Amino acid sequence: MTTYIEFHALQTVPPSNINRDDSGAPKTAVYGGATRSRVSSQSWKRAIREDFNETLDPLEVGTRSRMIVGSIATAIEERRPDLSDRAQDLAVAAMEAAGFKRPVPKTRRKGESEGQPETGYLVFLSQRQIESLAEAAVAVSDEADPLNAMKAAKVKQLVDADHSIDIALFGRMIADSSDLNVDAACQVAHAISVHEATPEYDFYTAVDDAKDRNEDEEDAGAGMMGTVAYISSTLYRYAAINVDQLSENLGSAEATNRAIEAFLRSFVVSMPSGKQTTFANGTRPDVVLVTVGKGQPASLVGAFEAPVKAREGYMGPAVERLAEHAKDVFSTWRTPEKIFATALPAYRATLATVAEARTLDELVADTVAAATGQA
Repeated sequence: MTTYIEFHALQTVPPSNINRDDSGAPKTAVYGGATRSRVSSQSWKRAIREDFNETLDPLEVGTRSRMIVGSIATAIEERRPDLSDRAQDLAVAAMEAAGFKRPVPKTRRKGESEGQPETGYLVFLSQRQIESLAEAAVAVSDEADPLNAMKAAKVKQLVDADHSIDIALFGRMIADSSDLNVDAACQVAHAISVHEATPEYDFYTAVDDAKDRNEDEEDAGAGMMGTVAYISSTLYRYAAINVDQLSENLGSAEATNRAIEAFLRSFVVSMPSGKQTTFANGTRPDVVLVTVGKGQPASLVGAFEAPVKAREGYMGPAVERLAEHAKDVFSTWRTPEKIFATALPAYRATLATVAEARTLDELVADTVAAATGQA
């Protein structure tokens, strides 16, 4: 059976707007008949990927862009400065030889110069894959037909190896070349509040410093006014990693270990960045529960299907709900091989009924060991 690591967290977030909809308001969802605050999985995955850029070697993270041709061209120029005039054309040929639809310049208005070739969709490549394509392009740069030369050299194989940790975790989809797809090893749920929550609105004015406040004007001192939507909530967060798929995507035990460690640490410390300077809303989870076991993963969100009622705040009763629901689910359906928890001191006794207490460093080390058979 497949090995899964499951991550559960309870995290309180003060007034904020970290993930907004098309109207600018915080996202919401209805669950258990009540409106909840919601943070999309896409926004939290983006935050995790950005944290990877701070914590992992650049060779272990990927670039997702429509302008990936520019990255390949730069790598070509670094290897062969004398090819600078042809680097872009060689990069386009490398992309086409690898199986991507030929990148073309973005349509410009009449009279404007032609821009850099772009793909018709976001392309997700690891730094190693970018460099491999650049090396392949350099190797055939003297050929009469570099495109066919790279096809003959089976350049397509280069983008199906050396996946970065973020590609291995979150996958890659290429609509017009499905054999380049990478199955995601990680599932991330939309975070929702454990209680009922609806957006509020902050009315603000921006003062015009140059205006004379003694002027006989209705708007003396005010340069503009408006409203900003915000919400505050205690969130339940959930994610799961298919360890077998992750190992297959990365191809080595060492890389798999690093990926699990990087994800767990980033899951704890990352946060979507919407309106951060307005609200300074950065927090860490009060509780992180991690399980390692065989069989299909299962969220513990059912603990909060009935909205939590405040009792000196939401976190205390939410931790009690989580611990009780976890015990019920595990005893009824499946008890994971390992259950660990890292929590603030106030909640450790509650979680002791279901999980073994760990510091964050111990949690990371023991999770990696349990998931990869080193425990």
